[in-house]
Amino acid sequence: MPNQHRWGVNRLEEFLAPLVRQGLSSVMLFGVPVLKEKDPEGGLADDPTGPVIAAIQKLRQLFPTLYIAADVCLCEYTSHGHCGILYEDGSINNDASIVRLADVAVAYARAGAHCVAPSDMMDGRIGAIREGLRRAHLAEHTCVMAYSAKFASSLYGPFRSAVDSAPSFGDRRCYQLPANARGLARRALRRDADEGADILMVKPGLPYLDILADARELAPEHVLATYQISGEYSMLHAAANAGVCDLRRAVEESMTAMSRAGASLILTYFTPELLSWLDDPLPA
Repeated sequence: MPNQHRWGVNRLEEFLAPLVRQGLSSVMLFGVPVLKEKDPEGGLADDPTGPVIAAIQKLRQLFPTLYIAADVCLCEYTSHGHCGILYEDGSINNDASIVRLADVAVAYARAGAHCVAPSDMMDGRIGAIREGLRRAHLAEHTCVMAYSAKFASSLYGPFRSAVDSAPSFGDRRCYQLPANARGLARRALRRDADEGADILMVKPGLPYLDILADARELAPEHVLATYQISGEYSMLHAAANAGVCDLRRAVEESMTAMSRAGASLILTYFTPELLSWLDDPLPA
């Protein structure tokens, strides 16, 4: 992924301080464990010395006004690379998975995350996380951003390579949505809203603008997010490098499209560039 790097906890200030000075107000954390062995249950996800909890605590000290969201999933931490706990036959154990995910979410909230963002697509995990936060007396202080309509896209490759989270067997189509599953996406959005999600997300972004529009119709009172994923980011860079388009104009057009479709919050790897461009608007 062009211009993208893994950042150790000891280098977060170096990377983020200039962006905070430019106006950065929020970050999303993804952990990549490199010092310990992974296991089938993703035990490193909520390791107190692991990358996410350490980063949350560090950022709360360094940047007290920075809003910190933490991705909640097991794929970066499981030895098999799937997003949940598996039965012996390799299929997903949904019930065990949502218990584990709730534990991870509570650990991140307890460490100081303002928002926990489950991206696993297990059935019932929003309700389980909400209950876990309630039991830990953290529910009133923690936002839940649900990856509600997450599609089994061909565009996740750069991210999975970067964080070493590709499945060691099979794929994730049994728990992520097929590209043509508009009805399932609508059901998933309603389910997560009913279970207590504060923010609903559609992922990827540009290929699913119709689902974004559906989400705005189904949950008009919710904050609606979309994630411009690694493949979308990389394709825009590749197109610009090939002379197909101007990178800045293409990026800004993509932001406008997702906003127009209903997104009030956009997760994008172009954030550093966008912060610089805000001070240098293009001519109309």
